[in-house]
Amino acid sequence: MAETMKVIIDAGHGGADPGATYYGRQEKIDNLKLALAVGAILSRQGVDVVYTRVNDTYNTPFEKAQMGNHSGADYFISIHRNAMPVPGTASGVETLVYENSGVPALLAQNINSALSDTGFTNLGINERPGLVVLRRTEMPAVLVEAGFIDNEADNRLFDQSFPAIAQAIANGILTTIRQEEQSHPEYYQVQTGVYQNQQTAQQQVNQLTTQGFPAFMIYDNGVYKVRVGAFLNMDNAVRMEQQLKNNGYNTFLVREMGV
Repeated sequence: MAETMKVIIDAGHGGADPGATYYGRQEKIDNLKLALAVGAILSRQGVDVVYTRVNDTYNTPFEKAQMGNHSGADYFISIHRNAMPVPGTASGVETLVYENSGVPALLAQNINSALSDTGFTNLGINERPGLVVLRRTEMPAVLVEAGFIDNEADNRLFDQSFPAIAQAIANGILTTIRQEEQSHPEYYQVQTGVYQNQQTAQQQVNQLTTQGFPAFMIYDNGVYKVRVGAFLNMDNAVRMEQQLKNNGYNTFLVREMGV
């Protein structure tokens, strides 16, 4: 990955809230086990992982959404297991999103596809705009339903293929990160000055362009910044930086993300 991405993983329910139950099996326990396993895989791949919980504690959905927002995470993944009013009447995995579009839809599709390779039926993507962890999070968020806890076959698959299931969810997240990086490639610019006064910044732009440098000015955070070039290859940016230094400019290499 070009830069370290941060993912917050939410193990659904917890504490006094067991989630769905089935013959003594509690959703909150399966959720936490899977959340920690997915996080461990992501961490080994260089992702910065944080959790809403790492033990049997309870936070409200709103508090979990706020944890995500305050963490600065790039993605929010909530781990759950499904259940039906009549046990055993449904089977498979689905991923819930606030709206089936954009990055959340891509993330959900990638996770579902990877999970279907472990043996689960892919029940698709479903919009659930009323869920707080999807509605109140400020980053792309999904809620993964990793099989039905009230289905014996789903439970056998969950237990027997647990490492593959954790890997599948992690792979879906990593695939999305790579796809997003490719669609928004990073590039490099060389900064030669930061000014409070627009006229002063423009004077440096004019001086640079007269010397043959592709200079321009941007307004950012209340100041005017003078920059040169936009390079996908860092080596080319470094060569430009050296040319500017040779011409007496103080330089700073800036990495930006494309849009």
